[in-house]
Amino acid sequence: MSSNTNTINCLIIDDEPLAQEVLATHIAQVATLTLVQQCNNAMEAFEALHKNKIDLIFLDINMPVISGLNFLRSLKEPPAVILTTAYTEYAIEGYELDVVDYLLKPIPFDRFAKAVNKVISLLEKQGRPIATIQDIAIVNNKNTSPTTGIQKDYFFIKSDGKLVKLNYTDVKYIEGMKDYLKVHVANNYYVVHQTMKSMEDQLPADKFMRIHKSYIVALSAIKSIDGNIIHIDKDTIPLGSSYKDTLMKVI
Repeated sequence: MSSNTNTINCLIIDDEPLAQEVLATHIAQVATLTLVQQCNNAMEAFEALHKNKIDLIFLDINMPVISGLNFLRSLKEPPAVILTTAYTEYAIEGYELDVVDYLLKPIPFDRFAKAVNKVISLLEKQGRPIATIQDIAIVNNKNTSPTTGIQKDYFFIKSDGKLVKLNYTDVKYIEGMKDYLKVHVANNYYVVHQTMKSMEDQLPADKFMRIHKSYIVALSAIKSIDGNIIHIDKDTIPLGSSYKDTLMKVI
């Protein structure tokens, strides 16, 4: 364990640079977390564990040569482990290995914080008093860290098998299509396997608004409103009657 009882030393093990960036950004927003090293594979991780006192590993399951689960099985006395992956089918196997939590990519900060609080509770039982991340659920401005107040101007989506970083200012609107979403940016769009509710929760409420059961719009992208039709560039988007009053109050 770390020599500083108020700090949790973290290790990221993931072969995707963008996935590492998401976790590193989240870790930087929490005063009690210290990122010791980012590893691209299991071999780098073995060396990092040998050289450093690590309290918590963020471990990707799907890695080349040695998978995350096989890496975990090889450790005689592993630190606390939070699994990270884009796939749900490994959840049961992960919990059989006594991991603390299981995070699905892309990882929103509030879900990340809940997992870290579980680790903090575990360390407290071991005699490590560490302050928890407070009031995550009541933070309304989702692009602000509740621990540091640092403003973020981007978020991540998983599209076409990879994590994509999008600036809030580049997103025009999000369109729901059954089990998928289209995230429209400029003259392009990304298809993501995500629910409207989870996307709505991920986006800052001062920049985006749900205006229809199938649409979320960037408030800054609205060009005009004509009755129950919103115009964004050349696109027309329906404005749901139950959302109209709220939108009018905001704009």
